[in-house]
Amino acid sequence: MNRITQRLSENKKILSIYFTAGYPNLGDTIPILKELEKSGVDMVEIGLPFSDPLADGPTIQASSTKALQNGMTTALLFEQLKEVRKSISIPLILMGYFNPVLQYGVEAFCAKCSEIGIDGLILPDLPLAEFTNEYQPIFKKHHLINMFLITPQTSTERIRQIDAISEGFIYMVSSSSTTGKLDGFGSLQTSYFKRIAKMQLQHPQIVGFGINNATTFSMATQHTKGAIIGSAFIKMLTQQGVGGISKFTATIR
Repeated sequence: MNRITQRLSENKKILSIYFTAGYPNLGDTIPILKELEKSGVDMVEIGLPFSDPLADGPTIQASSTKALQNGMTTALLFEQLKEVRKSISIPLILMGYFNPVLQYGVEAFCAKCSEIGIDGLILPDLPLAEFTNEYQPIFKKHHLINMFLITPQTSTERIRQIDAISEGFIYMVSSSSTTGKLDGFGSLQTSYFKRIAKMQLQHPQIVGFGINNATTFSMATQHTKGAIIGSAFIKMLTQQGVGGISKFTATIR
């Protein structure tokens, strides 16, 4: 069983953390992963820095820019992660834009992910139709789960299509804004969470965008399986570095 589906089958709310590979320092990837697992995080999304991260807010954009300036590349990240499974057992997901994957070669990228123990990918700009028509067999061949995003504007028909093709979780974007913009959830988000819950989808949903403390984590997971923290975690890394991880995660739940 894939580590993602195994974790999702557990009777608990999932706390997933996103960070940008190569930030704040080029060599921080493994130390951050070790601290996150030690602090009880359930799942980690490792961000592939990209030069034009349009869907990301200023915090993640800045971290991506700094990571690229530090010298982070896809090849270097794979090199850093080549022995990650000797020390890390939690599910690991690579998240980023499709362009770097295309540049690396989709087959070669997926093969490398499988080789080092990556469990899945989140590629927000990879269209559903393109994935099903061209790339799904490659992902299946290398035992990788591809997670898709839904937003409050996603039609019921499309949500059903995504649910039908999904294998892990559905990434439930809490709003149509960029990352890091929300500070808490209002009635629009709450009604959205309830509406999706009433659809009784086959696959669990994990909420991203707007989760930054215990209150928003609790609100996001009231009707879903879990939540992802990105911008707030990166802000903490900027201010405190790797040493602040255990204290940060302890404040969430």
